Amino acid sequence: MLGLLDSPSLRPDLSTLALLVPLAVFLVHFVPWLLDTRGIRSYPGPFLAKFSDLWLGMVSKSGHRSEIIHELHLKYGPFVRIAPNHLSIADPDALNVIYGHGNGALKSNFYDAFVSIARGLFNTRDRADHSRKRKIVAHIFSQKSVVEFEPHLQRYVEQLIKQWDRLYDMARKGLSGNDGEGGWKGEDGRLWLDVLPWANYLAFDIIGDLAFGAPFGMIEAAQDIALVPKDHKNQQAVMSSYGKDASDAEVTGVPAVKILNGRGEFSMSMGVLPPYWRPLVKRLPGYRTGNDNVKTLAGIAIMAVKKRLASPTDRVDLLSKLQNARDGDGKPMGSQELTAEALTLLIAGSDTTSNSTCAIIYHLAHNPHVQEKLQKELDENLGTEDELIANMEQVKRLSYLDACINEALRIHSTSALGLPRIVPQGGLTVLGQYFPEDTVLSVPSYTIHRDPNVWGEDVEAYRPERWFEQDQNAIQKTFNPFSIGPRACVGRNLAFMELQIIIASLLRRYHFVLEDANQPFDTREGFLRKPVMCRVGIKRRDVA
Repeated sequence: MLGLLDSPSLRPDLSTLALLVPLAVFLVHFVPWLLDTRGIRSYPGPFLAKFSDLWLGMVSKSGHRSEIIHELHLKYGPFVRIAPNHLSIADPDALNVIYGHGNGALKSNFYDAFVSIARGLFNTRDRADHSRKRKIVAHIFSQKSVVEFEPHLQRYVEQLIKQWDRLYDMARKGLSGNDGEGGWKGEDGRLWLDVLPWANYLAFDIIGDLAFGAPFGMIEAAQDIALVPKDHKNQQAVMSSYGKDASDAEVTGVPAVKILNGRGEFSMSMGVLPPYWRPLVKRLPGYRTGNDNVKTLAGIAIMAVKKRLASPTDRVDLLSKLQNARDGDGKPMGSQELTAEALTLLIAGSDTTSNSTCAIIYHLAHNPHVQEKLQKELDENLGTEDELIANMEQVKRLSYLDACINEALRIHSTSALGLPRIVPQGGLTVLGQYFPEDTVLSVPSYTIHRDPNVWGEDVEAYRPERWFEQDQNAIQKTFNPFSIGPRACVGRNLAFMELQIIIASLLRRYHFVLEDANQPFDTREGFLRKPVMCRVGIKRRDVA
């Protein structure tokens, strides 16, 4: 056999390959553009994007997809072709057409790249499967239901404040230390630190408690750490290796926040590539770490759920509600499906909350007059200084607090990119333009949140007052931090309650200034836009 392969007649003919490779590229990329079976060739966009998904893949890998596509919309207008079969449509009127109830549009194969343990509510593409899952999960996040989670949330906000108080007392003595990523120091009567890692610790401990029955302990440890089985890269082995008892599993500590960020960037980069490219690309040096991050994050969820199931409890949290939930046929979730949904909760409930908390604090520190106005509202409506943590009854009617939160969610949309949808049978007409079946369409939240026709000319300014001044109907139609329609975020009630209590508690307790008044709010985008850093000076306020 080896002799046959060595035969000159079977050796690759380089001249033939030199002809075949360009021909293959021509057939795969140029011919579809030339035939234009979907009638989208005339729409403007980057030259490479007309022929190949490579342009969107490179842009997604850069970590600044939303900003780059926003610049294209400023240049070309509301319609921009960002891939051979993908149009970005930056107009608020397109939201309900593409994402609304009853239009029949499905998620694209972009979401296949986010499947690890099993398909969950977020990444299932089948309409019937999604309907079944949503019926199980949606009631768990009703406004009435999430109020039950308030004590869990308050517990970890209090832990964070006690940590910051401890560091502040040391900082006033001119000390410095390494508690928390990036360390801290005392100078000018303030505690100087990076808010971002602490926001991560807080969000992870809250969602760890709610989704798995126990916090990760990041606030108390002042460290990004979570336990995972040593064989976490073999998911099937982890799912079955230690039966109902996870207490005897051999574990190791991993940086969960860092892994979550890497997983988001990796899955985002994979999702924009054709499915037949993905198995090859994930083996390339620049992608292997991301592939490992997917497995590690799944291992964290698998272990945490197995521990919880091994020790039944009557506590009320997200996992207990998922365990007790039934579908339309009265059937509960299986252990694999339950773990997949818990992983979704971990990802969605940690990253979004920490990103938004950090963004809100940055903008309040960057705009002292806004911070002062918010603190006046808090002082007039919250309890005494001894009451460290705000509660829902106190904050639910604070209009300026809500405006401060919403304005930060507008400027810093954690989910800023256009979520891709496939045009259903029969096609869709968007802004007077018809798109045939199987065309991929999306509406970029980053761009419509900067539409001057809705928000005014000062769209880049953080100005909560616009929420009382602008056309409320236009705002409600355009504001899209949690998506809309049947695939909108089911956890929006919990997410907003978290932000209300966290921001009210921290801003009542502390005054914030930026370390550098000209410090930009740098971000890096995977599936979500993540702040890079936010160093602030904290001073404890005197509250009557």
